[in-house]
Amino acid sequence: MASAPNPDDALFDQFLDDRGHEVTESDWEASYNKKQCPECGALHDQSADDCTVCGWDPLA
Repeated sequence: MASAPNPDDALFDQFLDDRGHEVTESDWEASYNKKQCPECGALHDQSADDCTVCGWDPLA
């Protein structure tokens, strides 16, 4: 959940970030013509919805 224009939201995001929580949305990384998992680095076809190696899901 990324920061919104509201300053209270930015403060809450900082609070979560200070405690080790991810406050930005994660998405696949690109590696040539493959999707790369940002968690474990595994490569997948463009049709992949989640990582079959570590189970990472960009929608979770």
